[in-house]
Amino acid sequence: MLLKQGDKAPRFSLPDADLETVDLDRYLGRQNVVLLFYPKDGTPGCTKEVTDFSDHDVDFRQRDCVLFGINRDDYLKHQDFRDKEGIGIALLSDADASVCRQYGVWQTREVDGQKKEGIVRSTFVIDRKGVIRHALYNVNYKGHAQEVLRLLKELDS
Repeated sequence: MLLKQGDKAPRFSLPDADLETVDLDRYLGRQNVVLLFYPKDGTPGCTKEVTDFSDHDVDFRQRDCVLFGINRDDYLKHQDFRDKEGIGIALLSDADASVCRQYGVWQTREVDGQKKEGIVRSTFVIDRKGVIRHALYNVNYKGHAQEVLRLLKELDS
């Protein structure tokens, strides 16, 4: 099931790269939240996407927003990726894909004639009340951080 604008954001608690638990409820009522679901640490497209968001972290914080990158990689892989690429946003591990399924980003696709399950690159903008303001599936990583910043500016208007 795909989520859409106006839906309540599914709640979750996931470990970050330092094994600290990140609970979505902690941010609701205080900050906007952007969730970046991406397939895999260290691949070219994912690296470009996550580092672009990380490079604009100050801009997002100025919009009173916190960013989280989510995929199925474990915390050790997240640590290596974060440290190697200088990523400043929290990377969360959804090892069993339960949160990916809740957000509708765990999908079956046909690749080279075979059906494969995996994360579809997607982004969610969640307001302080826990309502999804933007549900963006199958995003292109190029320029995506700027696009999401623009959407956040519209929330403030």
